Amino acid sequence: MTTGPEQSVVVEEVSEIRRRLDVGLAHIEGRLAVHTLRDDQNDKDLADLIARVSVLERSRWPLPAVAALTALGALAVTVWQAIGH
Repeated sequence: MTTGPEQSVVVEEVSEIRRRLDVGLAHIEGRLAVHTLRDDQNDKDLADLIARVSVLERSRWPLPAVAALTALGALAVTVWQAIGH
């Protein structure tokens, strides 16, 4: 069995297709690795942000308590002015 020029062209084309496929797959794998790293970083950033928001929510004063303190302060100033100081 001899290999003709047509058969060698087909072998070369198949080799070129295989090379291009390997390069394309390597490129896709690289991009997937980058996306995985970014996703991991985003997960970490999100967890940090959730922790910060939780701390802020625990340390804030409820609005009715602020309103009551403001009213008491205004009452104290009014009484102090009424006494004549």
